Amino acid sequence: MKKLLRMLVIAGVLAVLGGAHYFVRMDRYAGFEVPVFVDIPRGTPTLRIGEMLAEAGVLRHPLLFPLARLTKPGAKPQAGEYRFARAATPADVFTRIAKGDVYLVELRVPEGSDVFDIAALVERAGLGAAPEFARAALQYEGYLFPSTYRFRRNTPVEAICHTMRAQFDKVWEELGGGASRQASVVTLASLVETEAALEEERARIAGVYRNRLEKGMRLECDPTVEYASKLEGRWRGMIHKSDLERASPYNTYRHEGLPPGPVANPGEASLKAALRPEATDALYFVARPDQSKGHVFSRDYAAHQKAVEAYRRGQKNGRKEGASHSVAAETRRRAG
Repeated sequence: MKKLLRMLVIAGVLAVLGGAHYFVRMDRYAGFEVPVFVDIPRGTPTLRIGEMLAEAGVLRHPLLFPLARLTKPGAKPQAGEYRFARAATPADVFTRIAKGDVYLVELRVPEGSDVFDIAALVERAGLGAAPEFARAALQYEGYLFPSTYRFRRNTPVEAICHTMRAQFDKVWEELGGGASRQASVVTLASLVETEAALEEERARIAGVYRNRLEKGMRLECDPTVEYASKLEGRWRGMIHKSDLERASPYNTYRHEGLPPGPVANPGEASLKAALRPEATDALYFVARPDQSKGHVFSRDYAAHQKAVEAYRRGQKNGRKEGASHSVAAETRRRAG
C-alpha cells in the first residue's frame, strides 16, 4: 500500500512538473489582438510582474512567470517598458525581461535639421507633441547633435534635448573645439550645413563666409531668412521678397555679421569646416546649373553674376524639358 502511495505521489509530481514544463517552455500564448505594452517599475516583485503580464494577455496565468524564473534562478527581471506583438512562451517572455529587452523608439535626426524639423520628427515617433518639444528645444538650437537615438516612449522632451546636447558636447570635445569661440563657430557651422550639399565644399563655403565677415559684407544666406520666418510662424515653404525685406536680426540680407545664433543643427563635418575654414579668395558662390549639387565660387561680383545667369538659364532649360524644380538648398538664389 505504501509503495503504491509512493508511486502515486511520484506520478503526481512528475505530472505537475511535466505540465509546468509544457506551459513554461512549450505553450505559446497571446491573449491580445494588437501589440500591447507592459511597463515594469523598478523593484516590482516577480509575482506582480506575472499578474501584469497576465492582465495584458501576454501570459495565460500569473504564476507562469515565477515558474519561468525558477528555470533560470540566476537571472533577474529588469525594469522598463516591453512591447509584445506575437505569441510567446512564458520562458521566452522571462528571457526578454531578464535581458532588459525594453521597447525603445528610434529617432533619426538628419544633419541640418532645425528645432522645428526635429519637433515634427519627435511627434511622428510618438515621443511628444511638436509644439511642446519646440518650446523646450529652442534654447538648444545648433547644439542638438544630428544622429540616431533610441528613447523610451515616456521620455520627457527635456530629457531628449539633454541627450542630444550631451552628444554634441562629446563631439565638440573630440574635435578640439574650445569654449571661447563655440557660439560663433556653431552658428557658422549651421550656415555651412544648410548650404553645402557636397562634402568637399563645406570648408570652402566656410571660407567664403569668413572672408565676407572680415570684409564687413552681409552674408546674404537664404537659410537665415527661412529660419527667421519659422521663428515668426510665417514660413510658407519658400522665400518671398517680403521675407528678404524683414527686419529680423536673423535676416542676413539686411544685417551684417553672423545671425544671433545657429539656424540649424550641424553635423561633425560642418563643425570641422567651421573650425578650420579653407583659405580661399572667393567671396561668392551659387549653385551649378548641372544639378550636381555643387557650387561655382567667384572672387568678384562680375564673375559671380555670370555664374548666377548660367544657373538661371540652366533652371529655365530644365523646366522646359520637364525637369523637377524645388526650392531646396542647391536651387535657391545665392546672389552675394
